[in-house]
Amino acid sequence: MATPVGWSQGGSGSVCLAFDQLRDVIESQEDLIHQLRNVEEKAAHAKTKVLLAKEEEKLQFALGEVEVLSKQLEKEKMAFENALSTVKSRALRDSSKKDQLITKCNEIESHIIKQEDILNGKENEIKELQQVISQQKQIFSRLRCRNHMSDFRIQKQQENYMAQVLDQKHKKASGTRQARSHQSPREK
Repeated sequence: MATPVGWSQGGSGSVCLAFDQLRDVIESQEDLIHQLRNVEEKAAHAKTKVLLAKEEEKLQFALGEVEVLSKQLEKEKMAFENALSTVKSRALRDSSKKDQLITKCNEIESHIIKQEDILNGKENEIKELQQVISQQKQIFSRLRCRNHMSDFRIQKQQENYMAQVLDQKHKKASGTRQARSHQSPREK
């Protein structure tokens, strides 16, 4: 076997030296690996820190949006509650007005029914009075007819009486004339 460079064949000192050198090389490589690992860890750590910062920025942005949306939602909720309160109050007012109008309509309807009853009563009274007037007209017409008849009879009686009186006067006058004409001329 050939002896590696830097190794001597016979002495244990040279093997120790080679081991020491080998150990130094290994240690320096381990230090280098360790340093590289530290650099990689630092790089990974830095990369993670950057990613974390980005995610934290996203989180802050999202939290900001949530806060803005929460405030907007709160405003909308307040506006909705105010609108709902206004609508409820208007509905209550309208309901109250509706109830008042219904009550008023019922009162008016009741008044109209009473007025119609009064009107019907008056119409019945008018019909009764018209019947009474009609009966009175018939009675009056009969009485007038009777009065006419009575007036006619009275007139006839008066005419007969007058005719009798005139006839009697005429007879008396004619009797007096005859008696005068029968009297002697000396008596005249």
